[in-house]
Amino acid sequence: MPLELSDEQQAFVDAIADFCARECGTREQRDALTHGGREPHSQELYEKMAALGWIGVSTPEEHGGLGGGAVDMCLFLEHSQRGLAPIGGIAPTWIVGGAFERFGTADQKRAVLGGVVAGRNQAIAMSEPEAGSDVGALTCRAEKVDGGWRINGQKTWISNAHIADHVLLVARSTPGGAKHEGLTMLDVEPSKVEGLDMRLIETMGGAEQNDMFFTDTFVPDSAVVGQVDGAWTQLMAGLNTERLILAALMLGRAQRAFDDTLRYVRERRQFGRPIGSFQTLKHRLADMATELECTRLLVYDVAQRVDADPSAMLARESSMVKLKATEVAKHVALEGMQMMGGYGYAREYDMEGHLRATVVSTIYGGTSEIQRDIIGRTLGL
Repeated sequence: MPLELSDEQQAFVDAIADFCARECGTREQRDALTHGGREPHSQELYEKMAALGWIGVSTPEEHGGLGGGAVDMCLFLEHSQRGLAPIGGIAPTWIVGGAFERFGTADQKRAVLGGVVAGRNQAIAMSEPEAGSDVGALTCRAEKVDGGWRINGQKTWISNAHIADHVLLVARSTPGGAKHEGLTMLDVEPSKVEGLDMRLIETMGGAEQNDMFFTDTFVPDSAVVGQVDGAWTQLMAGLNTERLILAALMLGRAQRAFDDTLRYVRERRQFGRPIGSFQTLKHRLADMATELECTRLLVYDVAQRVDADPSAMLARESSMVKLKATEVAKHVALEGMQMMGGYGYAREYDMEGHLRATVVSTIYGGTSEIQRDIIGRTLGL
């Protein structure tokens, strides 16, 4: 159903917009916060948002958060991204926080969820060189030893691991069975373990992705999150929220790309009039606006379903929302670049950044192809 904001939620949205306009509203401000755009995450800005309680908006009150739901979470993500707040660490942080909220011990929740609320970063390590979309094929091994677990293997494409206090590692604890069995979640604190070599992967998105190499890395028994050999079921329990987080982020980025495109075509003149007045561009913008509205309705419909029943497995809907939001965001950014011509490609404008941010969104968190396959299976195909 269409989302109707309460007075409190509208004030929250307005406060986010005001904050972003003040703190990161210009390219110069964002460059200063991110070393010239090199780093997608500004810890300085992130901690200011945390001090306002926003990073803990959906964290339970008993762990210091505001106790909001999925709708509140999406409102923050959409509008912080529309305001181009450089807080690239928030998606993996909230995904990991959700896993600890569902399966962590009291001590683990205290450490991790307390850190989330305070503005600390977390990361999740699943992908490997031979296990990307096929997560069940992972081989990074966690072997049970006296008093804990010894980890050996490699993880790759791990977002924000280099700034994370905790890395939620998914490793193979019992080999030889079905590929989705024998997996365990482990809480790894990079600053406290030996035998972990972390290397940044250079990408057009900047300093965000990492390789992680484990060599006889020891973690205690208390590092197990949830059930030994139960990680696959635990991962499935978090997919609704994970995909919704990524969708809300891209909805906000798509809206900003659209805003920037609309502003440009209203101001740019050719043949004696604004280029947006030409039917070729006008109709494309009309289509983009329609797609954005459809995406927003889907995002908040799924969010309301999650709030209505947080335990429901929304396999079809969560895949649909991730697929739709990321593909629309990529399309809007590509169209914006085309309409802006050479200026869209120039770093003087934000459109090239929108493109870098949106293109990769159809890959991480489950590719568009994987989402389509999941949707197809829910249709009995």
